Amino acid sequence: MTPSADLAREFPATSLVGPSADGLDLPYWEGLRAGELRLQRCGECDLWIWGPRWMCGRCQTFDPEWVAVEPVGRVFSWSRTWHPFIPELAGELPYVTVLVELPHAGGRRVLGLLAESSDTDIAIGDAVAGIIQQPSETPWPLLRWQRVSTSTQTERGAQR
Repeated sequence: MTPSADLAREFPATSLVGPSADGLDLPYWEGLRAGELRLQRCGECDLWIWGPRWMCGRCQTFDPEWVAVEPVGRVFSWSRTWHPFIPELAGELPYVTVLVELPHAGGRRVLGLLAESSDTDIAIGDAVAGIIQQPSETPWPLLRWQRVSTSTQTERGAQR
């Protein structure tokens, strides 16, 4: 299955949506508005950085650059949530949260919601692609994830 924003499950925005008060993550949010996933990368030592930092943790260089990254990867971990930890998502239970490992960003991992049916059979190692959704109640778009192909349990076992 190829990801399609038209077929994706949509979630309401939460109070956590949008740039932080200090502006550190503003380029991430501006990237989503431009249709891109942007992560930081140190211009000195090439370390990929997520979550946003003012300086590189490896070489202590300030102001890592923001680089567009292809939003594709594999599920590193996942969890199906049955408890309304976030009030805005209480009506969406259950939902699946995925930790996606991005090969085009040095294996950096990004957390997000799986924009598929809550009873989706998800597995570690499943290929996923990011889609950008624009909830009507916020000016900031959100990154969600969808599987890019379906596979049988046997195929999944071979991927691990």
